[in-house]
Amino acid sequence: MPILLNVFVFLFGTIVGSFLNVVALRHNTGMPVARGRSQCFSCSKQLYWYELVPIFSFFVLRGKCSVCKSKISLQYPLVEIFTGVIFLATFIKFGPSFFLPYYFFIFSLLIIIAVYDFKHKIIPDGWAFIFGFATFATALTSFFYGQGATMLDLFAGPIVALPFALLWVVSKGKWVGLGDAKLLLGLGWMLGFVHSISAVVLAVWVGAIWGVLTIFVQKFTHTSSRFRVTMKSEIPFGPFLILGALLVFFFGFDVVGLSLFSQF
Repeated sequence: MPILLNVFVFLFGTIVGSFLNVVALRHNTGMPVARGRSQCFSCSKQLYWYELVPIFSFFVLRGKCSVCKSKISLQYPLVEIFTGVIFLATFIKFGPSFFLPYYFFIFSLLIIIAVYDFKHKIIPDGWAFIFGFATFATALTSFFYGQGATMLDLFAGPIVALPFALLWVVSKGKWVGLGDAKLLLGLGWMLGFVHSISAVVLAVWVGAIWGVLTIFVQKFTHTSSRFRVTMKSEIPFGPFLILGALLVFFFGFDVVGLSLFSQF
């Protein structure tokens, strides 16, 4: 029974991930998110139900539209698989508890933000503020009801966001985006002081490794100039912040040894 339940949670996550793809792709396009049939972005052919089965349909269609044969982005199955894994990891961590719907919700927000930032290099204010409000409310509740949050955790959001906001001001937006600071408000409240610092450090490490590996791989493969990454390229940092936060959340990394401060 537990195995079947885990499979159900994973499949539920892939279905949610399919919806999150739609939200991220249609945001700021004028297209309704919750209404209207899904369609091919190239030929506008409306998709049948069997072309919308998470993960499965992508491979059955061989990654191409059944009519115009244009390529379907790998983003679709990757986001579906990633959401399924995150939902399953959350279920394993908390079980069928009160916290489960809450974390399903805020992780869904993070996935939307990551996908949108990766594609457009901007973090939508609306999603960042909803995420920040939800995590601040939880941090406030945890602090006043003695559920483990410290005074430092309560101010973790502004503490980790302020350096990025200052970098944005000093560089006039050339080094970092203000959206990263807005996102860090919510991540700080979600993780607390110690873990949010670790998440930022991990994000920097992973982002640097990804950039170097991408440049290295490009030297041996043909990559369109539109997608080429150079040392001067603008790389969205939001997805790496979110990945760092998820790694810290699920594995409890303290990469900078700040556990001493967790008692304050």
